[in-house]
Amino acid sequence: MRHLIIAALLSTPAWADTCPPAPEISSELNVLIEAANAAPDERAGRVVSDQMWEVWLRAPDASAQEVLDRGMRQRGNFDFTGAYDSFDALVAYCPDYAEGYNQRAFISFLREDFEAALVDLERALALSPDHVGAQSGRALTLMNLGRTDDARAQLEAALENNPWLSERHLLADGAPLGPKGQEL
Repeated sequence: MRHLIIAALLSTPAWADTCPPAPEISSELNVLIEAANAAPDERAGRVVSDQMWEVWLRAPDASAQEVLDRGMRQRGNFDFTGAYDSFDALVAYCPDYAEGYNQRAFISFLREDFEAALVDLERALALSPDHVGAQSGRALTLMNLGRTDDARAQLEAALENNPWLSERHLLADGAPLGPKGQEL
């Protein structure tokens, strides 16, 4: 019995208490959205896009940052199961941090579990409505679900916040979008 208690204590994360509030990023993000829209070319637009990601990837505390970074490394190493578990733990710890949902959604998208991805993307956007990454991810997810009108509207909203998204080419010539972003 004593070994069970010790094992339970060791398996409980040190950060299992409570996550601090997600950082307030709306004013910083608004400045970056303006900068993206004012960027004179794609190179300058990409610099601003990278700065947006730096903001979104800033976790509420060091423990959450550690879990987020671990999940990102796992994803980079194609360990989607491990990455999903890390992002799932991040969401459980910091339920008001949009990026945890966005990253978990990306793993679901890669696994072609589009319904699960959509649920997480909608939560991420409820927490951070101008999250361009979640907006474009939601557009791609909707495309894969065959919801082309919704996908187009979501992608247009994302492009209002960052006209330099690589997904902008999916709207070329106003062609309708099909599953997996193919033009019909």
